[in-house]
Amino acid sequence: MDYNRIVQSILDVGEAMLQSGAENFRLEDSLYRMCRSYGFVRYDVYAIPSNLQITVETPEGEIITQIRHIESTDIDFDRLDYLNNLSRYVCANKPDEKKFREEYQKVMNREGQHPAVKYFAGVMGGTGFAVFFGCNLMDAVIAVLVSLMIVVVGEWLGKRESNLLVYNMILSFLSEMIILSAVRLGIGSHPDRVMIGIVMLLISGLGVTNGIRDVLQRDFISGALHIMNSMLGAAGIAFGIALAIMILDGAASDGFILNHNIPIQLISCTVACIGFALWFKIRGRQVLYSGIGAFFTWGIYIVVYAVRPSNFLATLVAAVFVAFYAFIMSRINRAPSTIFLTASVFPLIPGPNLYYMMYGCVSKDVELAFGEMIVLFATCLAIAFGFIIVDVASRSIMHMLKTDYHIGKSAGKSSHTETI
Repeated sequence: MDYNRIVQSILDVGEAMLQSGAENFRLEDSLYRMCRSYGFVRYDVYAIPSNLQITVETPEGEIITQIRHIESTDIDFDRLDYLNNLSRYVCANKPDEKKFREEYQKVMNREGQHPAVKYFAGVMGGTGFAVFFGCNLMDAVIAVLVSLMIVVVGEWLGKRESNLLVYNMILSFLSEMIILSAVRLGIGSHPDRVMIGIVMLLISGLGVTNGIRDVLQRDFISGALHIMNSMLGAAGIAFGIALAIMILDGAASDGFILNHNIPIQLISCTVACIGFALWFKIRGRQVLYSGIGAFFTWGIYIVVYAVRPSNFLATLVAAVFVAFYAFIMSRINRAPSTIFLTASVFPLIPGPNLYYMMYGCVSKDVELAFGEMIVLFATCLAIAFGFIIVDVASRSIMHMLKTDYHIGKSAGKSSHTETI
């Protein structure tokens, strides 16, 4: 075999997985498995959100090192699913470089999502969460219009602006201007609640959660990059909203209130998360599984909070559930668990806390800003701890079943190829 081409193809798969939204430690796991399947004497993989490196030693003693710089990402969980299946195929069949390249091109050349789907996804996500956060009918109409604007302008802007701070700043500025203008015209009455729902389309709260989880797993560089990228996105949202408020003198808020009707909470967050599943280009029955996961995740939060009114505890328990749910769905569907995890966990993401932290800064309410910042961090920490608990339990379960869960460079030879 041409091992240089084999390593290049493995790196191509890894780059595409990273760009499609793969979690860092799962990406490394897949690359280690593919390297091991080709019988390399030694193999080292290094992955962070902006860089991917592989060094291997072939059976003939040749040392091969290849590096790939990752410039941008565009979450595409459908492609990630097929890339994951490709890694399984490679591990099981060890194709030569020509066959490997053919299978890779099949995945990369799959027909994309219909353009109209993203419009439905944006409206379902933004408007669903606006209703979830207590908006009335007229507020929801504004949310529909602003969600459509974000899809249209965001698609155009994304081709021209790669800086997340600038991208979020422009979209959040336009969103807040439309919302405040509509309220002044008598259309809608809760601008802050509408914007909280819309912020969910731009929020990087999941990045903070994944960053904290990476840090807790001692992947410090990757974790720091995720957190800093999320902070950059949050700063863009803050600047955009602040600028709109200053221009229209719209610094007013009646507070964050969830919809008082629990069935509406459950239905609206389910609709919103199905929208986010489509937004992340999930397809088929996996979209339905994402909605089911969101429904039960929020239901568990409600029950736990009713028994003991602690946001941290309720979030922790709900995060444990959604992580176990994603683990089980990944086994049933033989797909990456992140597909089921990402959309289903959105009801727990602290979008309101991010908004009111920014609002406190704009209105010079230091106490509000600091208090919301603490809740924001605590919520992200609770979600991360929930994910960690399930990860530890999952490893123990797979160990009892004598099946590899995650492997590294020191793993021994094994016939199992359970990549998730």
